[in-house]
Amino acid sequence: MLEASRTTRQRIADQLRDEAMAAGTIANEFEIQTSDALTHVEHISKSLESTDEQLLVAPPECEECGFTDFDDLTNRPSRCPECKCEAVSEPAYRIS
Repeated sequence: MLEASRTTRQRIADQLRDEAMAAGTIANEFEIQTSDALTHVEHISKSLESTDEQLLVAPPECEECGFTDFDDLTNRPSRCPECKCEAVSEPAYRIS
């Protein structure tokens, strides 16, 4: 299928099959808002339910203490609940 005829969601899914990406990276790559990137990822996850593929999520991680046990794995927390550091990486998504 030609690249121009593929939807943004299809192109994001193809990219996630090749590499893990954070929502911010997806937003920059596809020139969309981060909230839209998260919506696309959510829909991609639902569409994979009927296939043998799955969406894997690497949780956010505190860059100071390494904490990864956040309650919400899909959104980037504003700070680490353990050390209160604000340097927290975004979760990364990948289709496997």
